[in-house]
Amino acid sequence: MFNFIVWDVDPILIHFGDGGIRWYGLLWAVGLYVCWALNDRMYKSENCPAEWSDQLFFWMAAGTIIGARLGHCWFYEWHQYGEPWHLFGWEFTYRNPYIEHPLRLFRIWEGGLASHGGTLGIIITAILLNKYRFSRYPQFGTSWIWILDRLCIGAGLTGALIRLGNLFNSEIYGGPTDLPWGFIFVREGLTIPCHPTQIYEMIYCLIAFAVTYTLYHKTDARRREGLLLGIFLEIVFFTRFCLEFIKNDQEAFEAGHLLNMGQLLSIPFIVLGLYLIIRAYRRPLSPVVDKRPRSLDPKYQDVK
Repeated sequence: MFNFIVWDVDPILIHFGDGGIRWYGLLWAVGLYVCWALNDRMYKSENCPAEWSDQLFFWMAAGTIIGARLGHCWFYEWHQYGEPWHLFGWEFTYRNPYIEHPLRLFRIWEGGLASHGGTLGIIITAILLNKYRFSRYPQFGTSWIWILDRLCIGAGLTGALIRLGNLFNSEIYGGPTDLPWGFIFVREGLTIPCHPTQIYEMIYCLIAFAVTYTLYHKTDARRREGLLLGIFLEIVFFTRFCLEFIKNDQEAFEAGHLLNMGQLLSIPFIVLGLYLIIRAYRRPLSPVVDKRPRSLDPKYQDVK
C-alpha cells in the first residue's frame, strides 16, 4: 500500500523552441470536440437542422474561451501594491494589471482561465445564439435554456478533461493530507503530500456527465426545460463550493477570508441551478417535436 504519489510530470507534451504543445491546451481542445460530438448526436436524434451543430461549436468555443479568460483576469488578478492609489477621492489597496493594460488580455500563453468565467460566457453565448436562431427561424421554438440543457451533458466531460490538464500543470491543488492518494507536486517545490483536488474535480464532472446523460436518454428530462442544466449546476458548483475548503487559495488576496473567490462565484450558479430545477417541475412538459427540416435552406423551412 502506497503512502503518497510523487507527481513530476512534464506539462509539455511536445517540445519545440522555447515552448511546445502543452497537455493542458490539448485536453482543452479534445474537451471542446467531445462536447460538440455529443451535441451533434443529440441534435440528429431530435431531427434538428444539420447547421445547428456547426453553429454551436463555433459560438460556444469562442464564448467558453473568452469568458474563461475574462473571468480569470477580472476575478483573480487583484494584487496588493506597496502604495495605495486614489480615484475620485476613493483609496484602493488592490490593483488589476489587466484593467490598467487591457492588451495583456490577449497574452493567453501566460495562462489564466477561470471555470466560472467560462460558464458565464457559455450562458451569455447561448442567449445570443438563441436570439440569432429565433430571428431567422422562429418556427423551431427553442430557447437558450433548451440549448444549455443539451450542452451541459458534454460540458461534464469537457470539465473533467480540463481538470486533468490542471493536474498535468501541477496547479490548483489542495492542502496537506496524510491520505494514501496524496500527491507530492515536485515541480511546485513541495516535499509533502497534498490533496489532488484536480482529481476530485474530475470525479464530480464525470458524475455530472453520467447523471445528465442518463436522464436525457432514459427519462423525460429533456422535455422539462431547465432540469438538466439545473442538475448539472448543482452537482458541479455545490461540490466545487465544498472542495474549496481544502484547496489552497489561488491568489494572495483570498487569504484570511471566510469564503474564497471560487466559493463566492459558485453561489450564484447554485442558486440558479435550484431555481431551474423547481421551475422545470412547475411547468408542463414540453411537446415532442418529431419533424423538423434537416436543412436551413429556405425551401425546407416549413415544418409539416
